Amino acid sequence: MDRVRRRRRAPLAGATALGLLAWLAWLPGAAHAVQAAGPSAGTSAGSSGPGGALPAYRPADGAKPVRGTASTADAPLLEVGTHYEDTLAPGERVYRLGLDDASSVYVSAVLRPPAGAKVGYGDDLEVEVMTSGGRSCPYNPGRASFGYDAVPLGTAGHRRLEEDGECQAAGTYYAKVTRTAGKDSDRAAWPVELLVMREPAPAAGTAPTAAPSVWPSASPTLPGTDPVARTGGTGFNDARALGSGVWRDDLRPGQTRFYRVPLDWGQQLGIGAEIAKARMTKDYGSASNGLTVTLYSPYRALVESKDTSYDGKQAAVTLPKTAPVAYENRFSDATEVRPVRLAGWYYVAVTLGGKVGEFTEDATPVPLTLRLDVTGGPAKAPAYKESLTAAGFGVGQADRAAAKEGLTAPEAAAARDDASAMRVVAGAGFGTGTVLLLVLGGWILLARRGGART
Repeated sequence: MDRVRRRRRAPLAGATALGLLAWLAWLPGAAHAVQAAGPSAGTSAGSSGPGGALPAYRPADGAKPVRGTASTADAPLLEVGTHYEDTLAPGERVYRLGLDDASSVYVSAVLRPPAGAKVGYGDDLEVEVMTSGGRSCPYNPGRASFGYDAVPLGTAGHRRLEEDGECQAAGTYYAKVTRTAGKDSDRAAWPVELLVMREPAPAAGTAPTAAPSVWPSASPTLPGTDPVARTGGTGFNDARALGSGVWRDDLRPGQTRFYRVPLDWGQQLGIGAEIAKARMTKDYGSASNGLTVTLYSPYRALVESKDTSYDGKQAAVTLPKTAPVAYENRFSDATEVRPVRLAGWYYVAVTLGGKVGEFTEDATPVPLTLRLDVTGGPAKAPAYKESLTAAGFGVGQADRAAAKEGLTAPEAAAARDDASAMRVVAGAGFGTGTVLLLVLGGWILLARRGGART
């Protein structure tokens, strides 16, 4: 009888080992890590099928609601690095800022009219940074104007750090955001996205203090390779990352696609956009600003904008080549050079005029070809006292990878989360596997000893 009992212990040991194996494989930490490693968001929010409403602007994830005031009294505080959502009718709203004495600060506003809203050339968006005494800081305000189309419009005001001058002390400042609209324009309140970005100070003696005397300003030589499909985003928050190359997309009348390009110190950007022949519904039609290309800085300030007419046939726009990205550009008198002062993501917005829908098939997208050429650099950057990338500027390896893979910011963030989760899973798997081998080895040894005694 004793011999029979000992023979049954060996299979029991093996079964227990298998049960322990299954239990350890589903430890809470490992299971959580597996759930965290979800699929990446591979489709842009800007994607849309033929017909139907145009895709709406995608606000920043986690944006906080805020309500600006009509004066500085009781103005709400805007914190650095936080996205805010407000609404803006014609008029102004004021927000409070708490600034240090060791950084340049940029306050941007992106106004988002509904598709088809009536706007005119006299309609503006303006952002101004002011002292507590109501004086405008130098080189303010930042201003951008609508054309004939109600499209997302961005601009930025700023406090520039310098050795002397206004706005250098730490303390309370104010940002005033103003919308100007003509009497025949839509006067409803529209959503506006606000963002404050802080550029750390360079170490003493490492940054230039005067504007560049000369810079290469030749017309861009744009690539002619076969195009690669890339769907643009609805705005700054889901803009599609691109690098040098030829890219294919589609546009419907009244639609704007956003793209982002990483530019390092010393680099220049050439941009060309071509709109192909459309399916006509009339024998003739023309839109004076049928195709518009706009370039924005990393802090969402206007760099350059250009448009051309479109009559349903081939049309193209080429922007002048940007100045090389350089710290000293901020001291330039040229409005197209001054914003190209920081390495980081530069944004390209391409719009097909809404009037194009009056003589083409609105539901049929028109092919867009975008040609980008990044040249020069990278050049030596100032020695910043703090991390520039942590502040939302600069170009790192992850940014270059995102441009190569054509990722939007949400997709890039999801990819980073997936990679992090997989590292957790791999680490948990390695640790669990080690424990399993030890436990299983122990049970096998006990089973063998039990079998040896029979």
